[in-house]
Amino acid sequence: MVLCGRDQDGLWSLPKGAPQPGEDLAAAALREVAEETGLRVVIERELGSITYWFVAKGVRYHKTVHFYLMWATGGSVEQHDWEFDRVQWFLAGEALAVMTYPNERAMVEKALELLAAPPPAAASGEGL
Repeated sequence: MVLCGRDQDGLWSLPKGAPQPGEDLAAAALREVAEETGLRVVIERELGSITYWFVAKGVRYHKTVHFYLMWATGGSVEQHDWEFDRVQWFLAGEALAVMTYPNERAMVEKALELLAAPPPAAASGEGL
């Protein structure tokens, strides 16, 4: 899995951002991941969302972030934008150990559970 890091505060987080005018949530997620990580990705499925408050320059903001399970199809973490100092691949357990935000960690744990679950029974009547 890929995490974005900042040297100044030791932060490690998932890429995220805001939609541009007229952009749907999935398109915004694909664009933000490409910008912040340098990777081209495809969405497999929606994971859920988290809501939180933060303060920037003395202003309090309320933010909702929608997360998706994605697969990298190309690009390079060396091509990430200016927003983070580092973008790095981690094994899942290592990522969970260094992630800064518990609510993002919960999204990763949900994704790992989905990936570990057996596929649904075939619709052909198998198992009847």
